[in-house]
Amino acid sequence: MSFYDKYILPSFLNCACGSKPIKYQRSKVVPLAEGVVLEVGIGSGLNIPYYDSTKISAIIGLDPSEELNNMAKKVAADNGLEVDFILGSAEAIPLPDNHVDSVLVTYTLCTIPDALSASKEMCRVLKPDGKMIFCEHGLAPDAGVAKWQARIDPYWGKIAGGCHLNRDIPQLILSAGFNIQSMEQMYLPSTPKFAGYNYWGVATCLS
Repeated sequence: MSFYDKYILPSFLNCACGSKPIKYQRSKVVPLAEGVVLEVGIGSGLNIPYYDSTKISAIIGLDPSEELNNMAKKVAADNGLEVDFILGSAEAIPLPDNHVDSVLVTYTLCTIPDALSASKEMCRVLKPDGKMIFCEHGLAPDAGVAKWQARIDPYWGKIAGGCHLNRDIPQLILSAGFNIQSMEQMYLPSTPKFAGYNYWGVATCLS
């Protein structure tokens, strides 16, 4: 791991993913989580303050970054929320089939190297009546913006921990075997358009 990845990137991601418009998005989707919750890409714990503890029986936080996990543990302690932190990859979630009631994934599918495999894993660990709650940035519908996303993407990933600007989030979720129950989309205010097109909603597994 490089010096940048270990000491600079975690703080950069915490700041970038903690902007006011993104915090507002988190406040809309995180309270939808209920029962046993798996948060994929819990990162530095930016979602933790928005959980509705009256609806939660357990939270499992999965992330491959030890540095971000340590930041999230402090946030959980400050908010009085018990979280079972797991250091690991979303492409191979270390949980049994049909184990959780909710999967929460926010601003994470953009970065997972094999996002399709990870999404299939999320479906696997969900109970038959469980739900995936997602909020992600991705491919913009406007050709001009999408063109700039494609131009910037190779460089963006190098400074943003492998983040991709132009993944087709709805298609990715559908390809993993989910049915999208509800979804909204828009450009976030006060955010560069190339990085600010958001998709958020709820999906359930088809099988």
